[in-house]
Amino acid sequence: MNFPKELYYSKEHTWAKVEGDTALIGVSDFAQEQLGEILFVEMPEVGDEVSKDASFGVVESSKKASDTISPLSGEVIEINEKLDDEPEYVNEAPYDAWIIKIKIKDADEVKSLLSSSEYEAELA
Repeated sequence: MNFPKELYYSKEHTWAKVEGDTALIGVSDFAQEQLGEILFVEMPEVGDEVSKDASFGVVESSKKASDTISPLSGEVIEINEKLDDEPEYVNEAPYDAWIIKIKIKDADEVKSLLSSSEYEAELA
């Protein structure tokens, strides 16, 4: 399994790539593996607010539907429209297949996320 070191992780198996006051958010390699073949990704609308540790959408797979839990709070400024037509992209490249991009509301929340090595230890 792959856990890129430049990303932050939540215990709910989402990742955040923080760039200044914005973050890309997606599901981890572990999460997509557990879900199996992803068939549909439900995303919020641009302009919606997301809250840390709250659901912002659903990833539906051949096995089950699972809420996607935001690792950070903020305003959705972009959604990955590619996932509308190619939800399986999450299985193929979970760290390229981000789901939403947010403008971070509270930068201090980043400190509560796990590093790559901490996330890997959490899964062990």
